Amino acid sequence: MRHGKKFNHLGRKTAHRSAMLANMACSLIEHKRINTTVAKAKALKQFVEPLITKSKEDTTHNRRIAFSRLRNKYAVTELFREVAAKVGDRPGGYTRIIKLGNRLGDNADMAMIELVDFNEIYTTGKTAKKTTRRSRRGGKAKASEAATTETASSEEE
Repeated sequence: MRHGKKFNHLGRKTAHRSAMLANMACSLIEHKRINTTVAKAKALKQFVEPLITKSKEDTTHNRRIAFSRLRNKYAVTELFREVAAKVGDRPGGYTRIIKLGNRLGDNADMAMIELVDFNEIYTTGKTAKKTTRRSRRGGKAKASEAATTETASSEEE
């Protein structure tokens, strides 16, 4: 019986699936975004997000857990240095899946999976703080207008 076994097998045996997810996770950590199918992107999200959570606390034990899953020491180093520094204050949801349409050859649903904090388009708009609005009731605005009209009228004379 297969009660409670809900993860997607992706049409592969266990060893092939874990090797593929490790390779995709290393590529995602290195390049910050990759294009793949929607099913693989969802499986990769479940694979990589616990590793990013572990990377927030840089201990030898957490590094060894990450290395046992990723099997690439350069990806582990990048994960614990750059990625962990960017996502330190985020409570979860480190990746974003954006659907891209269907692939030309076999009509498979394609998606782009990316690390959220490394997308400059979205992060610059949210981190920039808005300046205070000017009041319509007057205050400094009326005083500055009165000063400019006085100087303009004195120059005309």
